[in-house]
Amino acid sequence: MDQNVGFFKSIRFKLIIIYMLLIVLAMQIIGFYFSNSLERSLMDNYETVISDRVNLLTVSAARELIDEDSDTQENLNTLLNETFPQTDENIRFGKAQIIGKDFVLLASSDPNDQTRIGQLTEQTIVRRAITGGSSLSDQRINEQNQERYFVKAQPIRPNEDFANASLDGGNTEASELQGAVYVEASIEEVTDQAQSINQIFIVASTIALLITFFVIILVARTITAPILDMRRQALRMGHGDFSRQVKVYGSDELGQLAMSFNELTNKLHDTTLMRDREQKRLRSVLAHMTDGVVATDQSGLIILMNRRAEELLGISLKHVLRKPIMDVLNMDETQSIYDLYEKNESVLLDFSHGEELVLLEANFSAIQEDDGPMNGLITVLHDVTEKEKIESERREFVANVSHELRTPLTTMKSYLEALADGAVEDKEIAPHFLNVTQKETDRMIRLVNDLLQLSRIDSNDYEMDLRWVELGSFLHQIIERFEMIVKDKDIVFHRHIVKQPTFAKIDEDKLTQVLDNIISNAIKYSPEGGNVSITLLHQGNKARISISDEGMGIPTESQDKIFERFYRVDKARARNVGGTGLGLAIAREYVVAHEGEIWVNSEYNEGTTIYITLPYSTFKGGKV
Repeated sequence: MDQNVGFFKSIRFKLIIIYMLLIVLAMQIIGFYFSNSLERSLMDNYETVISDRVNLLTVSAARELIDEDSDTQENLNTLLNETFPQTDENIRFGKAQIIGKDFVLLASSDPNDQTRIGQLTEQTIVRRAITGGSSLSDQRINEQNQERYFVKAQPIRPNEDFANASLDGGNTEASELQGAVYVEASIEEVTDQAQSINQIFIVASTIALLITFFVIILVARTITAPILDMRRQALRMGHGDFSRQVKVYGSDELGQLAMSFNELTNKLHDTTLMRDREQKRLRSVLAHMTDGVVATDQSGLIILMNRRAEELLGISLKHVLRKPIMDVLNMDETQSIYDLYEKNESVLLDFSHGEELVLLEANFSAIQEDDGPMNGLITVLHDVTEKEKIESERREFVANVSHELRTPLTTMKSYLEALADGAVEDKEIAPHFLNVTQKETDRMIRLVNDLLQLSRIDSNDYEMDLRWVELGSFLHQIIERFEMIVKDKDIVFHRHIVKQPTFAKIDEDKLTQVLDNIISNAIKYSPEGGNVSITLLHQGNKARISISDEGMGIPTESQDKIFERFYRVDKARARNVGGTGLGLAIAREYVVAHEGEIWVNSEYNEGTTIYITLPYSTFKGGKV
């Protein structure tokens, strides 16, 4: 599906995020290490400076404390102010104190401590330094202003040279600890300095991130551009457009992928063209097949049906798509699609509706891959209606011929047996038996002749001797012949023949046979003293001949069947009057051969009229 991918869902955005996260993570690690190292370095430098001053103060204080002639108090204050001035720009000292070895405060740089001079110190760290004889340091927080500060207590040891000189003078206590120096110094300056440097680092990192962001966008674009190009090409390929190629940006993995994609495009194009050609061939074959084809999926739901199948089933594909084939073919509900997979024999389906007979033969074939599951079913439908009709007519024809021959043969056999048993000696019975036998023989000869004639018609094994004949004169001759034949039957012929010349190109013998058969039937089925009317008139570009009688007529349901072979409305009476049941069938074949039409119009018990139409001209030869 062709959908535009939003920027925040695109691979470019994901690459940018990944790169930015990696860079931020790296900078965080570097920043954390840098900040800690910087702060530790500044703090070490700060402590070193304080320690150096404390050492200097310790040495100076030791001399003052050993020298008994000097003004110790004043000299100690001077040393404190010189070593730890309150106005130092680099170090902000809280206080500096000198404590004696008996823990008494001797001097302090803090004016607030002047009243405490001579008193015992409360600083535990000082006591520990003097008692332990080693330097101690710590970091504390001022509870009043929450500032952090650095404290250090260092014992005061006498200078080695000075201590030796004093020992020579007899003062044995000169080499002992003289007290301690205690210093408090704020470390906020160090922290502020570290924060300032960190701030500079953060600003620089932010600028670097912004620059890197734009660089990453460009880099991500170079990576995603080939991918987006291939995506657009894939979408075009999905719509059947194989005309374009993916641009190859280089020889790296993406470039090789682009070349492979172009090769795939060409192969897919060729495959698609081949598939389209095969599908067109298949559609053409299916469309022009005389058999119907129905395809289903594995579940038996219809997925394909050709035009012939739609015609045979009387329904379009859109109405049966995804419907079970068992329902569409009106098959037995006890069967399932799996039964059809194994059915090797054809199935006869009855789709008749009303009086119209429709019979279909269905053959089923399973769609199966090699040793794989069943993927569907192919059903081929044959229209066997005409075949079944022909087979039914053949069976009926054989039965009728057998019946028609059996009756006269049985009669002849009975009479001949009677003659053989002695009836031939009876002068009254023998002529009657011989007469019946002769009539039955003539009847069989007529039947066989009609059958041979129909056989020649079916195989087109006859020729038409067509000549231009004036139908009026032709009909008058036929009527006059029948008037001579039926003098003793009291049948009256009525002629209604148009006076205008009516020329038709006909085979006189065959049309005479047609008219003889129809007029003979009119005479046979007319009552004593009945009327037979023969009419010739012009109807459009056709000449219409009609023969009407006053017989028993033909029921409506039988009128479409009287031109079928061996069909009789009243079989018993038809045999009594000597009919074979083939005359009207022969008549229809000959009329059709003359490019004409024949039909019947009748009311039961009111008479029958047979109509024949033939092409005609008012001029002989059809010339105006």
